[in-house]
Amino acid sequence: MQIERFAPDDRPAVAAYVDLLNAVRETDAPWERPQTTALAAGWLRHGWDGEPTVPYLVRVDGEVVGAGGIDTSEYDNLDLAWLSVSVHPAHRRRGYGTAILAFLEADARSRGRTSVGMDAWDLPASHAFATGHGFARKLASINRRQVLADIDWPALEEHATAALPHAGDYAIERWAVPTPDAQLDALAEMAAAINDAPLDDLDYEDEVFTGARMRAYEEATAGRGERMYRLVARHLPTDRLAAQTVVTVSSEDPAWGDQHDTSVLKTHRGHRLGLLLKAEMMRWLRDDEPQLRTIDTWNAESNAHMIGVNEILGYQVQGREWAYQRQVTPG
Repeated sequence: MQIERFAPDDRPAVAAYVDLLNAVRETDAPWERPQTTALAAGWLRHGWDGEPTVPYLVRVDGEVVGAGGIDTSEYDNLDLAWLSVSVHPAHRRRGYGTAILAFLEADARSRGRTSVGMDAWDLPASHAFATGHGFARKLASINRRQVLADIDWPALEEHATAALPHAGDYAIERWAVPTPDAQLDALAEMAAAINDAPLDDLDYEDEVFTGARMRAYEEATAGRGERMYRLVARHLPTDRLAAQTVVTVSSEDPAWGDQHDTSVLKTHRGHRLGLLLKAEMMRWLRDDEPQLRTIDTWNAESNAHMIGVNEILGYQVQGREWAYQRQVTPG
């Protein structure tokens, strides 16, 4: 078995990686968006905010049987490495997943990381693999999808109208991207509110948001070929940012959208800002992205408040994913 790192500019390797991921998707999560070479290369080149996955292809006698990846951050959580293990459905139960995991854990140890995690769909085989290698379930997240053609607009407008009296001191504004340099720090302060989202038993430090990180996030989104829509709620008495929501739309296939962070600073909660922001986002996308068909979102299963907002918007459950974690001894 050969495990080889590859670059996002290596077209044959990226194509093989995409074929592998799509085969896994068709078996484990057929509702997921199919991978494409452009989509995969964009993520491997830019990541979420400038820290892309280090990817590996796994071959046996020249045939791709699996893939692996390792994510680490220099922004925060310097003890943590997040791993991904994928084995082609036709080649499972031959020890390849165990070998990939051992390779990635060695990589994590060499980076001085003492905690490793990985995600897996809520499947018996995935749970057996994770727990069999000493990982514990830490966090359940739910993938939901909104089909825009199914939005009940009269009901949505009724909910938004009912929320308005609670937000009299706030204005909902469209935020131009890229953000001017002078506004990046204020944006980072507001974005840090996402640290209050539930993480259940996951051993995870608060993320550190800076103006530079916000710039890297916007540049990575654009580099992946996604159009960003950001709305903010401004507290009028203080002229400070209080909340935000972000949706991106794929340039490669603009029928697909993704919900990024929706966050409200603690001192501004209780004013229905999340609902008002998301309702206004739907209006904006209806006008500017008429070809958009679906938006995917993720929430911790324990995040009852945001799940309630998303259910008002018509999001439907697609699947559950578990985050697993365990400690390792650094190399």
